[in-house]
Amino acid sequence: MARSLDERLSASRVRLRARHPFFGALLLFAKVVETEDCELAATDGERLFINPAGVEGLRAPELDGLLLHELLHAALLHIDRRRAREPLRWNVAADIVVNGIIASLPRVALPAGGLRDPDLEALPVEEVYERLEGRVLTLSLADLLDPAEPTDPALCTARAAQWREALAQAETLTHMGVGALPAALARAVREVLAPSLDWRSMLWRFVTVTPCDYSDFDRRLVHRGLYLEALQGDSLDVAVAVDTSGSIGQRLLDRFMGELRGILGAYPHVRVALYFIDAALDGPYEVRDVGEVPAPKGGGGTDFRPFFQAMRESRASGQRVLVYLTDGFGTFPTDRPDEPTLWVVAAGGLASERFPFGEVARLMEN
Repeated sequence: MARSLDERLSASRVRLRARHPFFGALLLFAKVVETEDCELAATDGERLFINPAGVEGLRAPELDGLLLHELLHAALLHIDRRRAREPLRWNVAADIVVNGIIASLPRVALPAGGLRDPDLEALPVEEVYERLEGRVLTLSLADLLDPAEPTDPALCTARAAQWREALAQAETLTHMGVGALPAALARAVREVLAPSLDWRSMLWRFVTVTPCDYSDFDRRLVHRGLYLEALQGDSLDVAVAVDTSGSIGQRLLDRFMGELRGILGAYPHVRVALYFIDAALDGPYEVRDVGEVPAPKGGGGTDFRPFFQAMRESRASGQRVLVYLTDGFGTFPTDRPDEPTLWVVAAGGLASERFPFGEVARLMEN
């Protein structure tokens, strides 16, 4: 006699608890709902929806994989992180990420037709989304549903807090002798438990903090060198290098310069010197004195050394910080600069931990 969906899901939970304790613990926080309103499975960020008829022909490893697919969407906050992004492209990006994680697990299988892209699946979902721009995308099963109360900020905050607590509790199992998480899963969990600062927020803090506004400064960043203890004058110089080796397009440049102009308007003491650089340096351009950003020059390979060499050889009239917009793929200097450095890294760029010095902010869509 065929088993009911409830019996099959109970067996799936037992298998996952034994083989993958992290997911066994995470499933304790998930509410699974049987429904015929979806073709196979879906989630609204809180509940996991399963169609009994749709999964009837799945083998046990495939049912385990399907359950984990929706669980990961919910736990990694793929509903809330979508924000105003295009739903189809976001769903494809999120599927690529979670399917990459599931594919790394032994004795679990993806149902037929599961999206894979090994070149992208280790990236944050926001970066995958940007890398998919311009591609012709199709999705047989759209499984990211609008939440039941999409406009209620309190519910969104509570939902995110619940899943962060669930992830944190499940992660503790990795420190209790049950085995380390696969690398892709560990990275995805870190994105939720310790998300990177939005690059705009980080840039504003980086170039505007002074001792007089220390009380409003994020004290968690003090030990990382973002508080400029010696900055006591009335001016701050910001040297901005823009990678023009071909990976940084005009759209990204426009966004970046728009934010710098906002800083200039709000903080008259900040002076920006702009450089364009691939393997050779072009600049500086005084951004305050021009109505429009000059046309970037470049197109060659990427070498970060000329910019930092120029900084060593030049002298700023006041305190100075260095900001570099790039994808991170290039030749770094061997000497660490004395001045604080912020790397603003384009989507799909070099992993943050591979930058030899400075702070790293990821440039992503809103």
